[in-house]
Amino acid sequence: MSEGAGMPPVSFAEASRIWLKVGLISFGGPAGQIALMHRILVDERGWLKERQFLTALNYCMLLPGPEAQQLATYAGWLMHGIRGGLVAGTLFVLPGALVLLVLSAIYALYGETGLVAGLFYGVKAAVLAIVVEALLRIARRILKAPPLFAIAAAAFILIFFFAVPFPAIVLGAGLFGYLLGRRYPESFAAGHEAPADASPGGANPSWRRALTLVGVFGLAWFGPLAAIALWTGGESVFLAEGLFFSKMAVVTFGGAYAVLAYVAQQAVENYGWLQPGEMLDGLGLAETTPGPLILVLQFVGFVAAFRHATGFDPLIAGLLGAGITLWVTFVPCFLWIFLGAPYIERIGHNRALAAALSAITAAVVGVVLNLAVWFALHVVFSIVDETAIGPLRLFVPDPASLDPAALALVAIALVAAFRLHFGLLPLLVMMAGLGLGLHLLGFVG
Repeated sequence: MSEGAGMPPVSFAEASRIWLKVGLISFGGPAGQIALMHRILVDERGWLKERQFLTALNYCMLLPGPEAQQLATYAGWLMHGIRGGLVAGTLFVLPGALVLLVLSAIYALYGETGLVAGLFYGVKAAVLAIVVEALLRIARRILKAPPLFAIAAAAFILIFFFAVPFPAIVLGAGLFGYLLGRRYPESFAAGHEAPADASPGGANPSWRRALTLVGVFGLAWFGPLAAIALWTGGESVFLAEGLFFSKMAVVTFGGAYAVLAYVAQQAVENYGWLQPGEMLDGLGLAETTPGPLILVLQFVGFVAAFRHATGFDPLIAGLLGAGITLWVTFVPCFLWIFLGAPYIERIGHNRALAAALSAITAAVVGVVLNLAVWFALHVVFSIVDETAIGPLRLFVPDPASLDPAALALVAIALVAAFRLHFGLLPLLVMMAGLGLGLHLLGFVG
């Protein structure tokens, strides 16, 4: 059986068009992007079942790198094998990367991106409504037994208030579900769908397949770096970027925010690529574009090469630096998915592990709730302090920083989504227009 068999019939061309649509409107970081894909792939198109989507999400959240891009890659692989995964993962990143490339050039040349910030001001409110809507749908479908509610609540408390790493939460939930499921198998029956007879991905995991993938993607990953080393004699900003961001690709558990402080410190203090505070400017630009927030690394790659590459036009150098950074950041993501997905699908079809998978899926609901609450706080308040009381972590918004305009936009977006049943594109366009209007009227900086 070829990889990608066993899914509902959908043409490769149709799927590619949808992946381009997802790439163009995937604003709001992982919470918004996961919600967007759930709505399109599960609710609207029915291309994936709830269990397939959440099993894929479970795996992607355990990996280094951007979980939403890897989720798109996994879903594309489920439908059309490796070529489907390549197209889905690439189209998820490409629109945002192109927009951020233009914004990075404007920033490097002029330092002005206020108009884009105005557009995103409204988009954030739309994304928050989409996240809330998706969270409620997922919770209703998954949390069908009392133990699953308890696991979801525990996962939210552990990650939001105690900053427990998601891999630890997943492992704990899986172990708890497995042990409880063995003793009381009926406890999780309501929360688990019977698996299909055939693996959706259709790929049979084997050592030969694994070694082939490691060889092909390893060459794609490190081949360009070897070529740059030969071309430049081993010393250039391009090679330094390639090596540094290759390291980031294997340690960035938790997404862009988890690695932001480290990259900022290294880019400023060790390499001298950025000035203090510019990493936050880059993150702000990445937040205004579709695609994963880890694209902030592309901004760093552009600015570093723009300023420090010798013998090149600055814009050409910035383009090359951004391209190298993108390449070494995302090529490993495809490797992790294509290498591990067949094993995850095989586990997902082992009924003995059904209770563990149900528990992990419930934990994911709690983690998505964590993302939604964090995102909501940062939409409505401009200052949110993080305070530690022993092991307890609290996000404390500054009441004086409450943004009435943002709060009003969130209310409008929620009414449009829940009462008026706006579609994704109409909602995003309307809210972006309102945000731009507020910017032009001087209410948004």
